[in-house]
Amino acid sequence: MQIPEVPIALITALVQAAEGRRLALVGGAVRDLLLHHQHRDPWRGLPDLDLVVEGRAMELVERLPARLPPGSRCGFREHGSFGTVEVELQLPDAETWLLDVASARQELYPSPAENPLVSPGSLDDDLARRDFSVNAIALVLGAGSDGVVLLDPHHGQQDLAARRLRLLHANSLVDDPTRLIRAARYAARLCFELDPSAEQQARRVLQAWPWGWRPGALAQLVPAALGTRLRMELELLLEREPWLVALDRLQAWGGLVLLDPGLQRNRRWRLALLRATRWELPLLPVLIACAEDPVALAQRLQVPHRHQRWLKGVVQLRRHAAALPVEQLHGWTPAQWTAWIEQQPDPEHVVPLVLACGGLLRRPLLRWWLRWRHVQSATTAQELLASGLRPGPAIGERLRQLRAERLRDLECR
Repeated sequence: MQIPEVPIALITALVQAAEGRRLALVGGAVRDLLLHHQHRDPWRGLPDLDLVVEGRAMELVERLPARLPPGSRCGFREHGSFGTVEVELQLPDAETWLLDVASARQELYPSPAENPLVSPGSLDDDLARRDFSVNAIALVLGAGSDGVVLLDPHHGQQDLAARRLRLLHANSLVDDPTRLIRAARYAARLCFELDPSAEQQARRVLQAWPWGWRPGALAQLVPAALGTRLRMELELLLEREPWLVALDRLQAWGGLVLLDPGLQRNRRWRLALLRATRWELPLLPVLIACAEDPVALAQRLQVPHRHQRWLKGVVQLRRHAAALPVEQLHGWTPAQWTAWIEQQPDPEHVVPLVLACGGLLRRPLLRWWLRWRHVQSATTAQELLASGLRPGPAIGERLRQLRAERLRDLECR
């Protein structure tokens, strides 16, 4: 089977550097290759290669430069204690290739959702630790009469033909619940369905909730590795996939409860994310802002600190808005609304998040964001200095007064 776009010289060099150890192309590249060749799916491209070798990956990578054609360039960096190696190389007159070369391994989860214990293993062990059968197919390089041999111990080709996502193990989601978010990603991108056994496992596991934390729990009670994996899967879903389809699927399976019960119960997030797309807002903070407890969810997911600040501001603005007397809601002027809104924390970022999610004060907040915040004093600081006003706090106070006057003029027109 030909691997589109991959130079023969690169495959030959990799096989030679393996020195007789089994070396295989694994993961999404094999899945997409089979979908393209056997099921006429459009070719989705091959930006990088995921390879697994029996033995130490670093040893293969260290031998690789000597096997490449003259004039090739090769750099690498090892990641993690078990030695996954990121390789960047360029053959003469060819594009740059990114390779992830990993040592074949086996995994044991000491407790649900914690990072697994990893030890050396065979290629078969490595395939058995993966998420879905369609991702547990390997192309063993340098073997067979055609130079490759297809290894499919978990019958992934049958699931490819049926366009279904089947989990490899009965405890797959107990070990790593983020696999359900990954299933939503694949389902949306590839037009696959979740296998009935996998959907049953999802509902059973979510009902049993075998993990030592609950939605709404303090961030420190959630395994840090799980929070990071949840955030990374969500980022990939929102940045690379048809996110509306993916989140619809995840909600249909009951999986949004992994993030927040409120997101699972309602569909407010749908309109919020559509608004965010139209307004060019970052999608993940908007999704989190639709949760019952945005701050706790942001902490559990370990989102960037600036996003956590915005979400704290969302909660504070909503709380302050709910406390406003009714007469103020209907009687305030643009100048009064502007003063109140700009006393809130980081309104430039907080207000659009609140608007995207809907709720209280939509009309004044929208007017402030679209119009009032752009109103400036008709007189500049330089002009005030030229008129004889001394430098200092008085300059700022006078500019605020002049701006408020323009806002009052705006109200009268």
